[in-house]
Amino acid sequence: MTEHNALAFALLSAATDLVEGIDSRMRERGFTDVRPAHGYAFVRIAGSGATVTQVAEHLSMTKQAASLLVGELVDKGYVERRPHPDDARAKLLVLTDKGRACTRAADRAAAEVVGKWAEILGEERVTALRVDLGRIASRGRIRPVW
Repeated sequence: MTEHNALAFALLSAATDLVEGIDSRMRERGFTDVRPAHGYAFVRIAGSGATVTQVAEHLSMTKQAASLLVGELVDKGYVERRPHPDDARAKLLVLTDKGRACTRAADRAAAEVVGKWAEILGEERVTALRVDLGRIASRGRIRPVW
């Protein structure tokens, strides 16, 4: 295996460990009805909200698939549809209190996983890793691999 391939494998493995670590900690916190794909949608909806079309673009999926995913989140009480302030034809998706609690729990879970990395590597190396990855990572969408 080349050095570049070894690095690619290590990054993919670390990303998998991060997602699985967040998922398991979310279940421990009682959020047993969400899955990682929901978290990627939460990223786009959090803040000022989003439309289904924006969620679809963010996740690189069809509008129909995004509608199904959003429908699950609405049915589970994490997201609500509101009239869009700028487009009477669209609905604005916003997180409910339950959705915001879920995202806060996910943030804490991610911090715990990265905290374990800091125990192994040390805070200085984790900071350097974050800076280095920030220099090469593409900006914008964070989305799942389906």
